[in-house]
Amino acid sequence: MWIIDRHFIIKYINRDFSKERGSCNINTDNELLKNLDKLHTTELGVERIKRNLYLDTDDIVDWCKTKINSANAIVTRNGKNWYVNIDNCIITVNSYSYTIITAHKEKK
Repeated sequence: MWIIDRHFIIKYINRDFSKERGSCNINTDNELLKNLDKLHTTELGVERIKRNLYLDTDDIVDWCKTKINSANAIVTRNGKNWYVNIDNCIITVNSYSYTIITAHKEKK
């Protein structure tokens, strides 16, 4: 059985993760939202997203833009990718090229 001091937990929660390698930061500048017009994907990306999410839409990019722009979307950046968590889905977008790489159901 682990016994953890609550002061340790408070220090850990309040810790500044922004300088750590591979840190995951919630985007306060909304950089992804400002650049939604640059969002695109490949033909393979469209097929992958449709298959992973069981979608029947022809415009995957527009579907992703709508989800990303939703008020409930949680946008984080980890390394070179943006991760958008919305409606039990995770959309992965390259942060440099704004390419939608994949989208899949959130694992529980």
